[in-house]
Amino acid sequence: MIVWLNGAFGVGKTSTGQVLCADESRRLFDPEIVGYVVAAQLKELEFDDFQDLALWRSLVPLVAEQIHNFTGTDLVAVQSVLNEDYWNEIKAGVAATGMRLVHVLLDCEEGELRRRIESDQQEAQARQWRLDHLEVFQRAKPWMIGAADLVIDNTSSTVAQIAADISDHISEASQGSYT
Repeated sequence: MIVWLNGAFGVGKTSTGQVLCADESRRLFDPEIVGYVVAAQLKELEFDDFQDLALWRSLVPLVAEQIHNFTGTDLVAVQSVLNEDYWNEIKAGVAATGMRLVHVLLDCEEGELRRRIESDQQEAQARQWRLDHLEVFQRAKPWMIGAADLVIDNTSSTVAQIAADISDHISEASQGSYT
């Protein structure tokens, strides 16, 4: 199974993913690392975002499958995918591997999200970029809500509570099938 945490940049995907993986029953998977590998291998090409490369979108499910097969653990992917067509490609790629996909959308009231971004000291260099992409997220939010298996408003919840809610959903989902 891949639990994919999606949402605005700065909403808390990585923090939530780390808590979900703290007991080592799941493994944190960062699709951005696949993007770094692709970008390093394609230095001669000009592109602004590796997500725009079909190569990245096709490799992410394959790399996730191989990591799962090697480790035997479910994965928690932390990556904002704000383009619906790109999401559909990734979802189809995961389905082709035979892995189940649980798409979780983390959402937050915009004022609180701005406050979090502006006060983030760990990734302060990403502050302006994250703020600049809030509008992109707002435009994508309707399709993301429709595509999500679970939507969590984390405006006032703790990361531990959010992770517990996701874990409960995963337990319920393991009795069904997400693809």
